Amino acid sequence: MTVKVLSVASEAVPLVKTGGLADVAGALPGALAAQGVEVTTFIPGYPAVLAKLGKGKAIHKWDGLLGAPARLLSGTIGDHPLLVLDAPALFAREGGPYSDGSGRDWDDNWRRFAAFARAAADIAGGAVKGRVFDLVHAHDWQTGLVPAYLRLAPLEGGRDVPSIITIHNMAFQGYYPAEVFPQLGLPPTAWTVDGVESYGGVGFLKAGMQLADAITTVSPTYAGEVRSIEFGMGLEGLVQARSNRVHGILNGIDTAEWNPASDPHLAATYTAGKLAARAKNKRAVEQAFGLDRDDGPLFVVVSRLTWQKGMDVLAEVLDHLVGIGGRLALLGAGDAEIEQRFLAAAARHPGRVGVRLGYDEAASHRLQGGGDAILIPSRFEPCGLTQLYGLAYGCVPIVSRTGGLADTVIDANPAALAAEVATGIQMNAVSHNALAMAISRAVELYAQPATWKRLQKNGMQADFSWGASGAAYAALYRQLIEEQG
Repeated sequence: MTVKVLSVASEAVPLVKTGGLADVAGALPGALAAQGVEVTTFIPGYPAVLAKLGKGKAIHKWDGLLGAPARLLSGTIGDHPLLVLDAPALFAREGGPYSDGSGRDWDDNWRRFAAFARAAADIAGGAVKGRVFDLVHAHDWQTGLVPAYLRLAPLEGGRDVPSIITIHNMAFQGYYPAEVFPQLGLPPTAWTVDGVESYGGVGFLKAGMQLADAITTVSPTYAGEVRSIEFGMGLEGLVQARSNRVHGILNGIDTAEWNPASDPHLAATYTAGKLAARAKNKRAVEQAFGLDRDDGPLFVVVSRLTWQKGMDVLAEVLDHLVGIGGRLALLGAGDAEIEQRFLAAAARHPGRVGVRLGYDEAASHRLQGGGDAILIPSRFEPCGLTQLYGLAYGCVPIVSRTGGLADTVIDANPAALAAEVATGIQMNAVSHNALAMAISRAVELYAQPATWKRLQKNGMQADFSWGASGAAYAALYRQLIEEQG
């Protein structure tokens, strides 16, 4: 029997993307189709989404969705069904999904995403003729109120369906002052610690975690980490209380989109058996980033330039990286101070450090295809996709031992090297010394061509497709539907 799932997300590739959430939401329909699960993706109608949707068909309307008129449009995302909430008062804005052009969060994000969640609960409850769902899968804080509306303010006479919430990053919780609660359309009984109240305010992610039938994180290690004060970010007690409902399911990658054998963005395609062809990609990266051409290791970064990603520490270590013969090509944007530190390093080391501020999908492919090693010194990383792309492209990941990075990269310690299973380099702490040592280890291993090639091949031969993860999600869906009876 086909299971019909409504996947509710604030972004999804290829329609709108600010981070890994979009990659996962975009990949799930295809990943789950092989498991007998039909996924319908539901996202807000930002201008970019409506432009790509074209003439979507209006199949439902709300006269007042938390005060805003709205229409539900239907279309497709790839070969899979898509629903879009067209609510101009909430989403027809220049800027990004969550902030204006200057990077400042919209003041009414609570209303925007509460309305989106209310619409999702209505759809799941059967408000739209001909659209029947067995389960709702909500993603991150922007959809945290979906389980709350389903449980505490369901559509009158609607279907009772189970829900899952996936935590892509516990650091972003959607916390708002208590004054917004009366405007959410929830009953007064929802204002409790067992409802949406969190530390005296409204916690969107907390509400979802409290009221969903299951909680998933995007890696097994992160599922354990969020039970601690360090990673739980104030919600570790809730995770512990619901520990029997917490599941860690590792993200996969789209192996059609990220395939060095057929990637149209590369200067030269290649396979694990023809690694010599990567040299042309390395030359292309050197040229694009104004780097000297030499035979030393080329380190790359594709990242948000933030404290979470450990980019402040990397900026401190660049003199060491250059001093031992390395070069760096960096693509990313983030904190202004960290950006300036990388620009200063590029000015200090012309031809050795190249920086491009911003994000470019095609350039990110080229960096994976031409870099020798990719640096990911995150302080915490729920899953991470960048290291998976690196593994697939033979760009050896250098990572901190946390979250999904710990789950996916096998450290090149003596035992792993002897067993020929190593795929990268791990470090225990995110500090100047730890990162400097990890980079030094990489330079030493790079000087051993046969060993380095084995690292590359091991990574490229690993399976990080959605196969196993899709099966795990499908099994959890069916379990929850069966429990619902």
